[in-house]
Parts: sequence; C-alpha cells; structure tokens
Amino acid sequence: MRKPIQQPRNQKAHIVTSVPGPRSRALREREEKHLAPGLQGFALMAGIAIEDSRGSTVTDVDGNTFLDLIGGIGVGGLGHSHPSYVAALQAQVAKASIGSFTTEARVELFERIGENRPSPELHKLQLYSSGAEAVESALRLAKCHTGKTEFVSFWGGFHGKTLGCLALNGADLKVGMGPMAPGNYQIPYANPYRPPFKGLSGSSLVEACIDVGRKQLKANSCHDIAAFIIEPMQGTAGNVIPPDTFLPAVKELAREFGALLIVDEMITGFGRTGKYWGSHHSGVEADIVTLGKQFGGGFPMAGVLSKDPIVQAKPWSNPSGSSSSYGGYPMAGAAGAAALRIIDEEGLVENARVVGEYFLTKLQPLVDRYPFIGEVRGRGLMLGIEMVQDKVTKEPLSKAVCTRVFNEFLKRGLLTMAYASSFRIQPAMTIDEATVDNAVAILEEVYDVMKVEGWWRG
Repeated sequence: MRKPIQQPRNQKAHIVTSVPGPRSRALREREEKHLAPGLQGFALMAGIAIEDSRGSTVTDVDGNTFLDLIGGIGVGGLGHSHPSYVAALQAQVAKASIGSFTTEARVELFERIGENRPSPELHKLQLYSSGAEAVESALRLAKCHTGKTEFVSFWGGFHGKTLGCLALNGADLKVGMGPMAPGNYQIPYANPYRPPFKGLSGSSLVEACIDVGRKQLKANSCHDIAAFIIEPMQGTAGNVIPPDTFLPAVKELAREFGALLIVDEMITGFGRTGKYWGSHHSGVEADIVTLGKQFGGGFPMAGVLSKDPIVQAKPWSNPSGSSSSYGGYPMAGAAGAAALRIIDEEGLVENARVVGEYFLTKLQPLVDRYPFIGEVRGRGLMLGIEMVQDKVTKEPLSKAVCTRVFNEFLKRGLLTMAYASSFRIQPAMTIDEATVDNAVAILEEVYDVMKVEGWWRG
C-alpha cells in the first residue's frame, strides 16, 4: 500500500525583513573574503544564507521563508529534509561512511534501479559523485566498447563543465574555454518553440533536424563516431520538450553511423517528467544512460547504467578502470537507496505527473494574460516559461529585465530561475496543489506589476 507523502502541504512564503536580511548580508560578507567566483548564479543573486529547509520551503537566517521552485536545479526531488531520508543518512553515518565495500543499502539501491530500469537490458550500474564525472565515464565506456573516438551531441545541450563534457555542450558555456577536445560535433535539436529551421514543427521539424545532422556528420566527421549523447528533454536550454518522435529518429541516425546512443537522464530521470525515465515518453531504449540529480535525494550522486556486453569492454571494466573515490561508498548507497525507496513508496512519479499537469494548467492562462509570456510548457514537474519582448519575433527579455523579475519574485518569497528568459521551474516531486497555488499567486502578482508598469520592455 502506498504511503502518504511525508512532506508538509500548503506551504507558504513568509517575509519578515528586507531580502537579503542583515544576518544574511553579514554572513555573505564574511564568506566573500574567501569564496572564489563562479558559484551558482541564483545563490549569488539572492544573497541569502540558509538556516532551515522543509519540503518546498527554505528559511534563511533572518527568518524569511521562501517557496522553492529551483529545487537545487533538479536535485531536490524529495524536497528539503525529507524525514525518512534524514533518518537513513543519520543511521548510516553512525555505522560506516567510507570505502567501496558492499553494503546492504548499496545492494538495495542496485535492486531498486533494476526494478525500474529504463529498458530490460540496462541493469549494470557504476556510481559516481557528480553528473559530469558520470558523463565522462560514459564517454570512456563508449570508446572502449566501440573502438571509435568521436561523439555527437546537440545544439542547446548541456552535459557538464569538465573538459570532455564542455566539448559536448551546445551552449555558450564554452566561450573563452577553447580549444575544445577534438572529435566532437553538435547537430540540431528539435526545439518546438525556437526551431532551428524557421516555420517547421512536429514531424517536419524532426525530419529537418535529422537530415541536416546527417549531412553535417557526413561532411565534417571522420566517420569514427562512438556515440550520440542526448537529453530526452533539454534542461539548461529551458526545459525544452521535443516531439516524441525525435529521440527514435536520433537513435536511427546513430545506428546509421554504427554508434551507440547515450541518453543523459540527469534531470529527466526518476519521475521528474511524470514517467520514471524521460526516454519513456518516446519509447527509446538507450545503450548507455547517465543518471544523477534527484537520484541521491540531495546527496552528490550520479551513475552510468548500461548492458552486460557493453560494460565488459576493457580497459573500462578492469579493476579500478571505471571507479571513483566517492562512487557507491556507504553514505552514497544509503542516500540512493533511501531516495529510491521514498520515490517508490510515496508514489512520487505519479505525484509529479498529477501535480505537474495541475501546475501547467495554472500557468497556461499566463500566455493570453501577459504580453511578455510567449509560451508555457512542461512534462510532469519539469516546466518552462518563455519570457519575451515580442511574441511574434520571440525576442527574449533582456538579461537586465530577467534579473529584475528574479528580484521581484525573491522579495515576495519565491526562489526561481527567472534570471533567464527561458524560465525553468523544477520544484520538489513532493509538492502539492495548494503549494503550487501559493507559488502561482506570487508569479501573477509580479507579472501584474510588470504589465502595468511596462518595465518588461527594458
């Protein structure tokens, strides 16, 4: 029998000081003396110091409570400080916390992944401590198995910030970091709102992306492609939802080049999209899956999941050939097992589907109500809002205006990723409809002010 969700319901923002408040500012001033630049942008922009977090709320040291629609950028599937998760980690750290030896919790983690595997053949898992580390390992595995050296990724894609991952990214994070690792190629992603080919949508868009991708690779690659790597739905690009026919077409293209398909489920896995895996929306079966984010319930965990014949490839399969110092050590095993147990027992995949559909219905009227909302979209609790200067040209809101939007939400008690015009919403999978209503009320309050005062025009 399904257990009720243990996290609080009908959570609300409560602001008692200016934001950031005096205690937060004092702590930040102390930290700034030692903190190197480059921390996540929303944390620097908000300027708050955290005291306590529960469910979908974050409370700072000044006593201000915020509704959290960021969720650690996809990490916080369970919400903050889930009681069963806290208890599991407390129990484990009191018993054993280091080493790669087998633990009962890690066995449970593997078994739960096996029960919910993306496809029947995918059941061999190696564990890591970050998403980029897992992607790097997946690339090495693909090279070892195929004996090939090149990779294909997609416009708008994001797979991490380590050197190999940077070369895969189809965004501006690479600027100033060159030269990139050789043998990497980006081809078009079927983004319905901002299609790479003007005027195309649906199957026509998919066909154009695949056709142009094929021509690019035939002209530019050495025809030595080990793998294609793709997000089922792009996160950093703005929670972009491609047509369901896109991933199957990409797999066919990979097979044309004798390449494996790596599906990066860092953000889309474990129920975020209303199905256990993002690839389940299209029915694609990958050769390798990278996973992370809410996989660890907030603990730094990631993994590479693949098939028996692939993971036997050497030298990846040699002892210590694919290991990581923190991958699968006792705390990670306990965190992962607890997170997956909670997802299963509390029905969080279904909750993400139901509450995500509800959230989307609350957001859809914004398109007609506000001249600067070009589109809302979503699958489960992976939602996006396009904030634009012009609905016809789809010109994004300026960075300065987005920063103001972020700050207007913040001072009313809403933590968001509205600092970008492609505004991502990724709350906890434990969130309920009443809490969604409370968040949407703040969204509408700020958007009403923007519409009346007109400062969205920049």
